[in-house]
Amino acid sequence: MNTATLVDLSRLQFAITAMYHFLFVPLTLGLSVLLAIMESVYVMTGRPVWRDMTRFWGVLFGINFAMGVATGITMEFQFGTNWAYFSHYVGDIFGVPLAIEGLMAFFLEASFIGLFFFGWERLSRRQHLIVTWLVAIGSNLSALWILIANAWMQNPIGAHFNSSTMRMELSSIQEVLLNPVAQCKFVHTVSAGYVTGAVFVLAISAWYLLKGRHVEFAKRSATVAISFGLASALSVVVLGDESGYTITEQQKMKLAAIESEWHTEPAPASFTIFGIPDMANHETRAALRVPWALGLIATRSLDTEVPGIYELVAHAKERIANGIPASSALRVLRQDPTDAAARKTLDAHVEDLGYALLLRKYVDDPAKATAAQIDQAAWGTVPDVPQIFWSFRIMVGLGLFFIGLFAFGFYLAARRKIADRRRFLKIALWTLPLPWIAAELGWYVAEHGRQPWSIEGVLPTFLAVSPVPVSSVATSLAGFVLFYTVLAIIDVYLLRKYVRLGPAAPPGGSPDA
Repeated sequence: MNTATLVDLSRLQFAITAMYHFLFVPLTLGLSVLLAIMESVYVMTGRPVWRDMTRFWGVLFGINFAMGVATGITMEFQFGTNWAYFSHYVGDIFGVPLAIEGLMAFFLEASFIGLFFFGWERLSRRQHLIVTWLVAIGSNLSALWILIANAWMQNPIGAHFNSSTMRMELSSIQEVLLNPVAQCKFVHTVSAGYVTGAVFVLAISAWYLLKGRHVEFAKRSATVAISFGLASALSVVVLGDESGYTITEQQKMKLAAIESEWHTEPAPASFTIFGIPDMANHETRAALRVPWALGLIATRSLDTEVPGIYELVAHAKERIANGIPASSALRVLRQDPTDAAARKTLDAHVEDLGYALLLRKYVDDPAKATAAQIDQAAWGTVPDVPQIFWSFRIMVGLGLFFIGLFAFGFYLAARRKIADRRRFLKIALWTLPLPWIAAELGWYVAEHGRQPWSIEGVLPTFLAVSPVPVSSVATSLAGFVLFYTVLAIIDVYLLRKYVRLGPAAPPGGSPDA
């Protein structure tokens, strides 16, 4: 079995299914809150146009929600098929937030979404409003628990290695739930979802205004989307700064790759706006830097260094060497679990055991690794710098563009001139795919920037895969691509259909009457 091919195909399959699923997640988050806001205005004012807005955007939310459910379930199954050793090694911790998400958040969201669609004539206004807010809360809680699980992969706290079971076990549920990485990821991801929902509503409203259809409906929808989107876009930038600070504390190599910082600079470090990372020569050519900016963002100080890749690789070599005795002690304990000396050695070096496991890619017994193999494993902790570098900058550039778009739209809305500025409407319409691109790039930076770890510093990715035939993974990958392509066609067809139909006309007149 070709291990490298198996790992690559397994990673590709999970990446495709995860990134496809995340096409629906941010829109679900954003639309759910926008629906709750629109219906709140309807309950307070009693004006039917706000009810029509809630029902129309609710239909598009329902289509998106159904697709998100269909694509999300398959992801969790992969932990037991393609990533069985991952599930065995860390399932006691990783499975807890996923189980809570399914039992609490998803149950809440799925239960009330039916009432949202079929309760308009059966519930009072206030009762239906409560249902809508519960759908929004359930959507956000669902994201919270999933992001807690993902954050543990980035910063594995609240757990310890049990040499008796040869697995990671939960030691503090409080630390897992209050993981600082989880807090940052949740607020940042949710805010990005709100931006996605706002752009979606604004773009479709702009299309109606350009066509001269449902004008009053579209103007109100656009105004809500712009106000909500501006606040959300500003939040993404502020919360992104907090994420940068957290990365500095927990994932220094990822930050160095984002900045293409090969060597540690004197504090405070400069921020590279533009550059051409060169993986072959370990340098960044044509770099355009802003003095002090990275130091202030990453460390919030003027006297703290941001370590470079060379220094982090040297540190990784030290941790690999320190983890080799732990690996050797484990081999002894497998034969004789009562060996006190081996257990003492393991306890002294267990924090670096994961780094020693990196050597398993090159040699069966880490204790027999050569200096060249240790060096190779240490440099293997460096992700693909050019891809991470540019993905991050495109994402940030799009975030700044959204702020400008919504700020100008807010100015137009305040002067009641949205419908008159056709150039702005055209830009808003063509902006439609951009928040998804930004969100996918953000996840690419977060996940690919963590490589070669499936669990940061604990479990290398190549050890986490299931020992299944490459042909099986290739076949299932092809099946997923085919199935998801069909779903994408159905999704686009349904969204186009209901957008073209527009909001339902009230009895005796058109929606614009």
